[in-house]
Amino acid sequence: MQNVIRLSCVGHSLAHFNIIQENAHMLCALARVPRVPRVLKGRVSASAWRAGCLGVAWLSFVLAGCDARGPVDDTLANSAVTKPGTQAGLPAVAVAGASAASASVVQVAATRGGQTRAEVYESVRKMTALGKQLFFDPSLSGSGKLSCASCHSPEHAFTPANSLAVQLGGSDMRQPGMRAVPTLKYLQSVPAFTEHFHDSEDEGDESVDAGPTGGLTWDGRVDRGSDQARIPILSTFEMGSTPGQVTAAVKAAPYSNAFRAAFGERIFDDPEATFKAVLQSLETFEQTPETFYPYTSKYDAFLAGKTQLTAAELHGLQLFNDESKGNCASCHLSERAKDGSPPQFTDFGLIAIGVPRNRALVVNRDPHFFDLGACGPERTNLKGRDEYCGIFRTPTLRNVALKKRFFHNGIYRSLDEVVRFYAERDTNPEKFYPVVKGRVAKFDDLPKRYWANLNTEPPFDRKPGEQPALNEAEIKDVVAFLNTLTDGYEPPAR
Repeated sequence: MQNVIRLSCVGHSLAHFNIIQENAHMLCALARVPRVPRVLKGRVSASAWRAGCLGVAWLSFVLAGCDARGPVDDTLANSAVTKPGTQAGLPAVAVAGASAASASVVQVAATRGGQTRAEVYESVRKMTALGKQLFFDPSLSGSGKLSCASCHSPEHAFTPANSLAVQLGGSDMRQPGMRAVPTLKYLQSVPAFTEHFHDSEDEGDESVDAGPTGGLTWDGRVDRGSDQARIPILSTFEMGSTPGQVTAAVKAAPYSNAFRAAFGERIFDDPEATFKAVLQSLETFEQTPETFYPYTSKYDAFLAGKTQLTAAELHGLQLFNDESKGNCASCHLSERAKDGSPPQFTDFGLIAIGVPRNRALVVNRDPHFFDLGACGPERTNLKGRDEYCGIFRTPTLRNVALKKRFFHNGIYRSLDEVVRFYAERDTNPEKFYPVVKGRVAKFDDLPKRYWANLNTEPPFDRKPGEQPALNEAEIKDVVAFLNTLTDGYEPPAR
């Protein structure tokens, strides 16, 4: 959305769209469901209402000026189009997918003469199809063997199909990553990263600071899908490619003619322009509602009154929400917003919880290396800011039962282990951290100077020897509830 270019429609000047382009980042942050701290529980409606209003307003704004009968003024059209195949020659129109949760914007190729509404939607359809082909194409990688889908399997909620803690890639397909691969589903509601998030019914109320929030990666360093896609494609230990290699691959692909039709006959003359178009196409595909945010879990059906939860699932939900028990919902929001929009099961905040060091990772063979999340090493603009060290973005729990590795370093293999860590981290630390000379080396993946950043809200408010927040039976029930968050559930016929 940040780079939305002009839409050649009657009634909308380029000046209007330049204003939108300059302020789109702010609109995205306002339009998406933000982080809600515990003290503001029940006040989600402010953000949800903004989301619905902005979504509808954006769609209305974009389409209101389109002339359904034909082209627009040539002066306006010509000013928006430059030489095909150049970066400036990639004019696009924006179409917002209005929903209660977000105002998603996709970019599609424009022509010299403006577009009808039907043409706009057809352009979106074509861009989505291109993005899907690119997503499954291993030729984009340096090795020719790794596609986006290799690590983001649709059958596993766009997470890895295997059980490796980190994936292997690079030119020889042997280079290990340093973080577990997150899901690509339900990213449409993630707000742009901000160091200080304020949410209140009163737009001017900044009395409660929810802290660092948003961003699409574990460390929140990028805000747009196209910027996220750039990371693995260029990473030496992931796809290990270059703009030039990507251009050559797309030019030789079966869909090359469709690519030219969308972006201009001379698009392949400029590798940077081609690469940008590839990233835009991937971003568009990843905004497909029925694929990436369908809201078709059993829990969604339960909220809609179309099915019932079992006794174990319902008890698990109660424990999930109970602030004195699991307290999971303090970060993984489980209730509909007041406007009826589905829960995202994340507040998008960045938090430190002291996940144990995964000593199986190659990067961790160096005892002096620490993955500190928002303050580095992958993210660099917050380096040296101690208050951001050790924090990682809270992921959605939707489809979490399909994952085979958990937390940013892939330390755990099952939901049982994850829930147990939350319940017993402080009461039984010896279960999770190494014992050195009779003493538990707690928080072994975070230098002590950053321990002040660690979360201490329930269930992380207990002492060794005390009763855990959840017993064995309760852990099982929470896991049973988490299994209701998997998409693809079909309610029983009535």
